Amino acid sequence: MSRIRPTIAVCAASLLTWCLVACSQGSPREEASGASGTNESAAREERTMAMQLRSAAFTSGTTIPVEHTCEGRDVSPALSWSDLPQGTQSLALITDDPDAPAGTWVHWVMYDIPPSDSGLQASVPVGATLASGAKQGKNSSSRIGYSGPCPPRGHGRHRYFFKLYALDRKVDLAPSATKEELLRAMQGHILAEAQLMGTYSRQ
Repeated sequence: MSRIRPTIAVCAASLLTWCLVACSQGSPREEASGASGTNESAAREERTMAMQLRSAAFTSGTTIPVEHTCEGRDVSPALSWSDLPQGTQSLALITDDPDAPAGTWVHWVMYDIPPSDSGLQASVPVGATLASGAKQGKNSSSRIGYSGPCPPRGHGRHRYFFKLYALDRKVDLAPSATKEELLRAMQGHILAEAQLMGTYSRQ
């Protein structure tokens, strides 16, 4: 009887140690799933954060020069981008003013921009299709191409958002599409986004 008791005690201690170790570790499937989800989320955030949109005409949060507004030449500003995510097949651009009295006013719609292009020169021609193959849509004035800031006088400072989208395909749209049509066509195909915001007011 004295020999059996130590053996039982040793076995019980070993079993308790094994249970503690097993319970403190998640199953390999759970660990792999958790790590995969975390890594995928981090990678997606990294791709979105990496893409950059800039302009030689103004920096984000500053005033858009008069020449790019209705009080000047009303031509589009130069834009440049970098760090497109892998798999980008085309780019799309939407410029709008959420501070317009009647609701968001669309100033520029462009899509099927080749990812090989590193930007747009100032004064993009007004036309449904550009030499690069990029297409321009209708703004809120029902005109093709760029229409610069032109807020009502005395209405305060408006914000103008230039939003660039990296897509995993070309959009299936003819030239002259609206912002709403472009947004629908882009659903499920956006790899990354970047934006640049400028301001303007008329006294």
